Amino acid sequence: MQTERVTFLTSRDHKAALDAYAASNGQSVGQVLREASTTYIAEPAKRLDELEIETALEALTVELEEAVPLMRADLAAMRCDLASANDAIENYFREKAARLEARAAA
Repeated sequence: MQTERVTFLTSRDHKAALDAYAASNGQSVGQVLREASTTYIAEPAKRLDELEIETALEALTVELEEAVPLMRADLAAMRCDLASANDAIENYFREKAARLEARAAA
């Protein structure tokens, strides 16, 4: 049985989001907040502090800065390969058509 009251201030948008979430899940806002706080308290090891988040984002940024140019180069090479393959196929069919026309004319 809940006997203690907790009050917190939030923005109008956040309150509307809480109301919508609770309604879509058939719960009250109080139930949603109790469930969320219970989960939050029970799993402190899963939470990242701001420094850990910043460090992770910096590492991802470095990886992306290194990976994106390589990905662009790979895509450019694939476009060239596809263009070459397309040219070869077109040439094959042109030559085949010319041979068939030559036979038909003979």
